[in-house]
Amino acid sequence: MVSPLSPRLRLAGTLFATLALAGCAASPPPPPPAVVEAPAPPQARIEVVPPSPGASYVWVAGHWGWNGREWAWRPGHYAERPNRQADWVAGHWVERPNGRWVWVEGRWR
Repeated sequence: MVSPLSPRLRLAGTLFATLALAGCAASPPPPPPAVVEAPAPPQARIEVVPPSPGASYVWVAGHWGWNGREWAWRPGHYAERPNRQADWVAGHWVERPNGRWVWVEGRWR
């Protein structure tokens, strides 16, 4: 026996499932950061790498950052892998033909 509320309940269930799955869709990646040109960065500091907090962590080396007026050291830190197969591609400075430098952010691949 089918009650008169069945179609409404089915519709509500379908609507709920659709909305729940909509939240699972991958969001678009953030826009790339603005390109900031800087003079040649100083030589990287030698960092003492502390013991890892666990097997799923990777050391992200420190680097010099340009704040528009001067160089500031950004110390290294551990980052947790987003998945077992992920490898960290280190950020780095790239020299442009005009002699200025641009920072390329590190990323997981």
